[in-house]
Amino acid sequence: MALPHATSGQVVRIGREAGESLSQFSSIALAKTQQMELIRMTVPAGRALAEHAVRGQITLQCLEGEVAFDAHGRTALLRAGELLYLEGGAPHSLRANADSLLLLTILLAD
Repeated sequence: MALPHATSGQVVRIGREAGESLSQFSSIALAKTQQMELIRMTVPAGRALAEHAVRGQITLQCLEGEVAFDAHGRTALLRAGELLYLEGGAPHSLRANADSLLLLTILLAD
């Protein structure tokens, strides 16, 4: 069953709930319009997401943990409180160095 997306003006919690574990992978679409999509992801330590590309520009914000983000032939470490921007169409992958909570924004290409 799909969860409803947030509506305009609705407050959405993106931080960890009391007792919530980050040791299981999850990806939840929080909001989606014709122009953008917001996704909350939990990525357990050691889990990797294989190289892929997204047509639209993205930002990836690390709320907790640490991920190694591979793009443009280099690896960037993304830690809590840091944000990364990636141009649309750029191949990328990531792996979690620690249990991580991420907020992904995708600007959807026309």
